[in-house]
Amino acid sequence: MAYKLVTLGGDGTGPEVMREGLRVLSALSKVLDVAWEVEDIPCGGQFYLEHGSRDWPEGAEERCDAADLILLGAVGWPSPTGPGPVLMKDGKMAGYSPVIGNRIRLNLFANVRPVKLYEGVQHRIHGANKLVWQPGQVDMVIIRENTEGLYSQVGGKLAPGGTTELAIDTRVITRRASEQVIRKAFELCKKRNKGAPKDGKLRVTAVVKDNVLHGCRLFAEVFQQVGEEYPQIEKDSAIVDAFTQWLIGQPEYYDVVVTTNMFGDIVTDLASVLQGGMGMAVGANVGKDHGMFEPIHGSAPKHAGKDKVNPIAMILAVKEGLDWLGERKNDDRLVRAAAAIEAAVVDVLRDGHPLTYDLVGEAKAARCSEVGQAIADLALQKLAQSAS
Repeated sequence: MAYKLVTLGGDGTGPEVMREGLRVLSALSKVLDVAWEVEDIPCGGQFYLEHGSRDWPEGAEERCDAADLILLGAVGWPSPTGPGPVLMKDGKMAGYSPVIGNRIRLNLFANVRPVKLYEGVQHRIHGANKLVWQPGQVDMVIIRENTEGLYSQVGGKLAPGGTTELAIDTRVITRRASEQVIRKAFELCKKRNKGAPKDGKLRVTAVVKDNVLHGCRLFAEVFQQVGEEYPQIEKDSAIVDAFTQWLIGQPEYYDVVVTTNMFGDIVTDLASVLQGGMGMAVGANVGKDHGMFEPIHGSAPKHAGKDKVNPIAMILAVKEGLDWLGERKNDDRLVRAAAAIEAAVVDVLRDGHPLTYDLVGEAKAARCSEVGQAIADLALQKLAQSAS
């Protein structure tokens, strides 16, 4: 039977990177005899501007509910009437429904972001590409709570006379949501069984602001309670503002990190710098029954249609999705495909070509589609080698 795959290309460059992710997936699936029933659902700001009532079609929620796997490109489109993105009538960004809506409705409570620096990746610092951090010294996973916090949509505005005078966003932290994401972090640490690059210790770090915030005190309390069930794993805690400097200065200390929604959103974008930028960073939104996988970069409207942006994050999102689904369905074909994708990405990065402008600069840059095709071809070679 075919697996049900929903693709949410979205806005701007989202459909372009999705095309390359599907190029790699299709190539491997043919060889492995894996069938997919693919349903593409348009969504985002551009869809809203065209249709005017919803940011994706009627029935999209049910189609996502029924999917075995969801892949997301990127959403967000500039408003034609003013600064900022296209907003819907309820004030939410057009693209809310497929992203935050799916996370909350499907209880995708854990946003899992691998932060790994591959050999050959350089960092764009002061306008030049250079090696700053060392491969092997950056290999952690950051898990952020994905359904509440400042994204719980509790709050509002007061606008007497049409001018906004007051805006309130209320952060919601619950024991239930904290416990399920913290337990996910400890279980992942145990499953990875790697330990931190610095000392090899299995370690889970809670990133909080519990010296000030009530919600963080609850999160820290639950962290200690759940941690007692994992005596083999070291329990570590860091205040979020201090963590940002330690993350950049000593990333080798971290194995698995867990935090609340907004803190996680910020520190994972910062962490992407360690791995070569947003074009290398993957987000896995997972719950007990559903999974949605995406590159964490935005839709980059200024680059749309230019075949320019880095597709590797999207391709690695496909890899993460295959790993997740392969484990759920006990399908070794999917796990093998995932391993072949990562091996192909490793080779392309180590060789240094073809790569996009963000990794090698404009003068040496390859097109997005060239990178996707090269990884697809190499992944097929890796798959053949693993079978021989």
